[in-house]
Amino acid sequence: MSTRSIINSTTARADELVPSRYALRIGEIDVLVVSDGVLPLPTVMLGHNANPALRSAWLQDMFLPPDAFDWSLNVVMVRSGGKIILIDAGLGFDPDLNLPRAGQLAKRLEAAGIDLASITDVVLTHMHMDHVGGLLVDGVRERLSPDLRIHVAAAEVKFWEAPDFSHASMPPGFPDALRSAAKRFVKEYNSQLQLFDEQHEVAPGVIVHRTGGHTPGHSVVRMASGGDRLTFAGDAVFAVGFDHPDWYNGFEHDPEEAARVRVRLLTELAATGELLVATHLPFPSLGRVAVDGDGFRWVPIFWDY
Repeated sequence: MSTRSIINSTTARADELVPSRYALRIGEIDVLVVSDGVLPLPTVMLGHNANPALRSAWLQDMFLPPDAFDWSLNVVMVRSGGKIILIDAGLGFDPDLNLPRAGQLAKRLEAAGIDLASITDVVLTHMHMDHVGGLLVDGVRERLSPDLRIHVAAAEVKFWEAPDFSHASMPPGFPDALRSAAKRFVKEYNSQLQLFDEQHEVAPGVIVHRTGGHTPGHSVVRMASGGDRLTFAGDAVFAVGFDHPDWYNGFEHDPEEAARVRVRLLTELAATGELLVATHLPFPSLGRVAVDGDGFRWVPIFWDY
């Protein structure tokens, strides 16, 4: 049976045909993974220190295009202890970088029945524009609660006062866009920032930990309840990072430390068997980690309906 035979193509919009949210429970904690869309980026961003032939071979083995492909962009909603928490806020707007298929968060939260005013807390893994931009969309701030708390590592805010891009390898235009978004974000939300040093409990069973590496204040969010555990890894893990955790992602400001963080995190997750979600793994990005020789193996979940 063809898809066209079961879907009225005259009424269905293309974005309705693609899953954009996935719900699960971690003990007593409700979790909703939401897609903010996709980012088309050059494949060299997956490992700019890698041998080009090896990088091309990996892309071919994964049936991915050789030059550019779409990176998923995931955020997470969490409900625990009476708090409703948004972890990262997606791209939100397109700062003239030709990223029209990202920035879907507001409409997808609305489609899920989530009122922006109901969000009590935001946790930022870091302040790259694809993690804070959703809060910079025109009209969004006015719809948020005036008591909203935004949790971010103090080292992250400090870094963006004078960011260092000397070890990153980004396409043209991105450094300026990242600087601009971070500066604007701090200016608009400064009074609501809740800074922490190394870790902070946002809600029962929801703890944010600073890892550094990707950015100095990059953090992961660990959730635990009733024997269940889940880690939202932000940008500590990318799709290629299981097979080649030593490859440097172009957006990493300290790629050597980012690789060390990645190996430590993947080793721990493989030992505990807990669930992993990450910003740029294919939606819904839920799975587990297994050790595979000198590297790791990604084990996606079976979807639970």
